[in-house]
Amino acid sequence: MNRFEEKLSAHGLILRRARFQTLQINVGRKCNQACRHCHVDAGPWRTEMITAEVAHRIGDWITRHQPEVVDITGGAPELSEFFPYFVETARAAGSRVIDRCNLTIIEEPGHGGLPEYLARHEVEVVASLPCYTAENVAKQRGNGVFEKSISALRKLNDVSYGTRLPLNLVYNPVGPKLPGPQAELEADYKKELHEHFGIVFNQLFTITNQPIARFAEDLRRQGRWDEYLDLLANSFNPATVEGLMCRTTLSIGWRGEIYDCDFNQMLGLQLRNGKPLYLWDVTPESLENSPIQTGQHCLACTAGCGSSCTGALQ
Repeated sequence: MNRFEEKLSAHGLILRRARFQTLQINVGRKCNQACRHCHVDAGPWRTEMITAEVAHRIGDWITRHQPEVVDITGGAPELSEFFPYFVETARAAGSRVIDRCNLTIIEEPGHGGLPEYLARHEVEVVASLPCYTAENVAKQRGNGVFEKSISALRKLNDVSYGTRLPLNLVYNPVGPKLPGPQAELEADYKKELHEHFGIVFNQLFTITNQPIARFAEDLRRQGRWDEYLDLLANSFNPATVEGLMCRTTLSIGWRGEIYDCDFNQMLGLQLRNGKPLYLWDVTPESLENSPIQTGQHCLACTAGCGSSCTGALQ
């Protein structure tokens, strides 16, 4: 029994899947950035990317099962040649589509038309902006990233994102601490971004840093691994368990393999049934009420107000 399961047991809780809602596709590890908190360990040097065969098998599954939400992530998902295929296949199936965008990709050569493309297909943009100040963004994502992000946000506003179309931002704390209250941070973001840059957006999602990949390396290098795990464990909130994203989301890797969530994917915790399972081996109905694989990293999703791909749970 891992530390997270001990917390569940102490509160008489069992974690199992509910009705399937969201198919989250990780198209690969390549990214134009290399952020310090990235649990994917993505970067410009990564070569793992989805192939045509896998992309079309996933597309066939989407067409057949019509998930409520198709959530496209990476790396920078727009760097996949199959990004438009997933957008258009999912929209044709009636799915709400989310692009998890790092914003600076819009400023890269060859991607300037991305805001218009996303708007044309009414794709929801969930964009990472770890702070509204250049200094804090530079600490996590490098020099110049804040300025490019602001430029990209203005371009998204120009095609009705933040008003007619949904534009949501993502906040990660700088360092080993929990996010502040989501509503208060959202108010601060809206005030600062509008007053200084004329930018509008819909919601702010606060996400707790996962002790995985680069962030885990930083914790160990600083000698703060045990301190951070203790913080997460001591902040366990049983009221967050019912809303955990792993209960309704299925995470797909770039080879088509399936996981309970994107964090499990990065740890190689692939779903199995006597053998490793791939998307085309399952149906939404076959997943319902099945157990969820856990680890001590799950404490990050249940600490404080909770944390998911759509922000705080409480």
